[in-house]
Amino acid sequence: MVKRALLSVSDKTGIVDFAKGLKELGIEIISTGGTAKILKNEGLEIVEVDEVTGFPEMMNGRVKSLHPKIHGGILCDRNNSKHLDDLKKGNIELIDIVAVNLYPFKETISKENTTIEQAIENIDIGGPTLIRAAAKNYKAVTVVCNPSYYSIILDQLQSYGDTLPETKELLATKAFKHTADYDSLIDIYLSKQLLNEDVTRLSYIDGKELRYGENWHQKATVYTEPGLKYPSIAKAKQLHGKALSYNNYVDADNALKTVKEIDSSIPTVSIVKHNNPCGFATGNSLVEALKSAWDGDPISGFGSIICTNKPFDLSSAEFLKGRFIEMVIAPSFDSNALEYLKKKSSKLRILEIPNLTDDYPNYQTYKFIDGGLLKQSKNSELYNKWECVTTEYFPSEKKNLAEFALKACKCIKSNAVSIGYEYKKGCFMLLAMGAGQPNRVDSIRKLASTKAKENLKVIYDREHIDMPFEKYCKDVLSNCVMASDAFFPFDDSIVHAAESDIKFIVSPGGSIRDQEVIDTANKLGVSMIFTGMRHFLH
Repeated sequence: MVKRALLSVSDKTGIVDFAKGLKELGIEIISTGGTAKILKNEGLEIVEVDEVTGFPEMMNGRVKSLHPKIHGGILCDRNNSKHLDDLKKGNIELIDIVAVNLYPFKETISKENTTIEQAIENIDIGGPTLIRAAAKNYKAVTVVCNPSYYSIILDQLQSYGDTLPETKELLATKAFKHTADYDSLIDIYLSKQLLNEDVTRLSYIDGKELRYGENWHQKATVYTEPGLKYPSIAKAKQLHGKALSYNNYVDADNALKTVKEIDSSIPTVSIVKHNNPCGFATGNSLVEALKSAWDGDPISGFGSIICTNKPFDLSSAEFLKGRFIEMVIAPSFDSNALEYLKKKSSKLRILEIPNLTDDYPNYQTYKFIDGGLLKQSKNSELYNKWECVTTEYFPSEKKNLAEFALKACKCIKSNAVSIGYEYKKGCFMLLAMGAGQPNRVDSIRKLASTKAKENLKVIYDREHIDMPFEKYCKDVLSNCVMASDAFFPFDDSIVHAAESDIKFIVSPGGSIRDQEVIDTANKLGVSMIFTGMRHFLH
C-alpha cells in the first residue's frame, strides 16, 4: 500500500494536480524548496525534507535530500529482513513514490552568454541520485520524471492501490534514460569548456530488427532518434507489405531527401534504385510528375522505391499497373488508391509519413568507419554564387531548370552529373544521370548522355512525334541543363557534353584548369554557370 511520496521537481507542470490527487488518496507528501513552496501556497499539507532528515537545506540548496532517512526509505528491499531491521534502527520510514525532474542544464547552456559558473550551478546532484535510487528499487518504488505520467499513476493508485508492475518497469527504464542523457549532456559541455575536447554521444531508441542487412547473411536493426519531429523514414507508418530490410531504409531515405529538395506546394516524385534517384520530376499533378519521373529511367524503375510529396491518388496508383515496385511512400493515400495498391501485390510496401512536407531542421549527419565516426552538417544549400563565366549567355529563363538539375545532382552518388529537362512549361524532369563513377567523363559520355538518348527514344516512339528522331533528340538536349556535382578537372567533359548537344552547364568551378574549361565551352558555344558550391555524395 502506497503511503508516502517525495515530490521535488524543476519542471512544475502538473505537479499541483498530482499532489492533490495523492493527498485525496491519503498519501503523505514530502517535498523540497520551490516545489514545497508551491504546494503550500495551494493549501496542501506537506512535510519538508529537513523535517524528515533533521537537517536544514545547506549551501544554497546544494545539499538537501542526500541523507539516509531519504535514501534508506527509497532503497530498502522490502523482502530483505536485514534492510527492514536497519530501517527500524534508524527510525526511517519507507518512501513509495519519487517524482523528480532535474535542474534545467540543457536550457541553461542553450542561452547565449551563459557562463561556466551558471552552467555548474545547474548541474543537479541530489535529483539524479533520487531518481537512480528509486529506479534501482523499481519493484517497490514508483519513479516518475515526466509529468505526462502523473495521471496514469493516479488512475492506477485509485484502481489498484499501487502502480502496476509493468508501469513501474517502464518508468524505471525511462528514469535511467533520463539521467543518462543528462549526464551525457554535462560530459559534452564540460569536455568542451574545460578540456577543449569535442565529444559526441549518440542516443537512439526503439530498436527494431529488420528482415536482413545489406546482404541476406547480415543482421540489421533500425533505431529512432528520441523525440523525432521532422520527416523521417524511421518514423514512417507501414500500411501494407513485407517487412523492410536495411537497403529498403537506405533507398527510402534517399527518395525522401530527394523529394524534400522541391517546394512542397509543387507535385513531385522521386524514384530511387540502389540509393540513386533514377527518376525525379515535378508536374501540374501527381500522376503527371510520376509519369515524367518514370520516363527518366523506365528500366531502373523495376523494383524501385517511389516517394511523393502529395497524397497518393487513384490515377497515380493505376499508372503503376504492370510495373513491379518495392515501395511507395507518401504523406497519405486516398482510400481507393490504397485499396488498389494493396490488391496490386501483397508484398508491396506502402509507407505513410503524415508530416512529410514539414521543414527539415539543420541536423547533423553521421557515418561510421571502422574504429571511428564521421560527423558533418546537413547539405542544405544549393549555391553561393550564380556567375556566367562564358561568352555564351545563360538565359534567366533556364535558371529554374538549372536549380532543379542541381537539386537532383545533390542526391546522386558522385561523380555525379544530371540532365534536367523542362518537358512542359514550369515542369521539370531528370532526363538522365550519371552516378558513382571514378571519373566524371564516364558519368557524362557513357551514362548520362547515352541514357538521355535512350529515354528520348522511348518517349519519341510512344508519342509518335512527327519529326526525325535525330532532330527531336537534338532539339530536346540543346534545351536541357546539365549539372555537375564538382568542378571539371579537364575540358574533356565539356567536349563530350557538347557532342551530345548539351548547351547549358552548371558546375561549382574551382579547378586550376577552369580557364581551359571555359575556353573550350566558348569555342563550342556552350553556356556555363559557376556556383562556387560542390555537392559530393559519397
